Amino acid sequence: MTRSTFPFRSLLGISAVLVLSISAVLAHASSPNEYDVKAAYLYNFGLFVQWPAAPEPDAAFTICVFGVDPFGKVLDRTLAGQSIGSQSTIPRRISNPQDALGCRILFVSSSEENNVKQFLSSLGKTAVLTVSDMPQFLDRGGMIQFMVVNNRVRFEVNLAAARRAGLTLSSQLVKLAVTVETSLPPEK
Repeated sequence: MTRSTFPFRSLLGISAVLVLSISAVLAHASSPNEYDVKAAYLYNFGLFVQWPAAPEPDAAFTICVFGVDPFGKVLDRTLAGQSIGSQSTIPRRISNPQDALGCRILFVSSSEENNVKQFLSSLGKTAVLTVSDMPQFLDRGGMIQFMVVNNRVRFEVNLAAARRAGLTLSSQLVKLAVTVETSLPPEK
């Protein structure tokens, strides 16, 4: 895979929008933990991704968790009262891979590590943004992988995996990524 690494630098200008949005979502927590920050990122990813088809007017923007849920009530609190475009956001826990088709953003729990490659392959070109914090998630076909660097939650992106699903990640989002992959992992 082709990788380019962006240096850590001050989050000024257009990327400040994402940081301010996350700060607003986390305002309720006096000292946010790792999953408070990840839940806020999941919400904000929805603001910075363009999906190929216009949503149904009454449809909710569903952010799903597949596998063992590391968020608990944090994701529910983060999404409460929020919207993306004209759609209200709702959290959903799924246990069946087929249920992922109803999700806009899908967090894949590390409990699914043994089956993740097959699971991601089964999504095919479905317009679902896949996110995880398991190691080598991008190498297995995932789109965004959380990582902790110097006690701060950061993320890597795989633009090719997102494009394959018909998703466009905004340049503001890509600029915040620690690493950007521009090709799909090799087939094995």
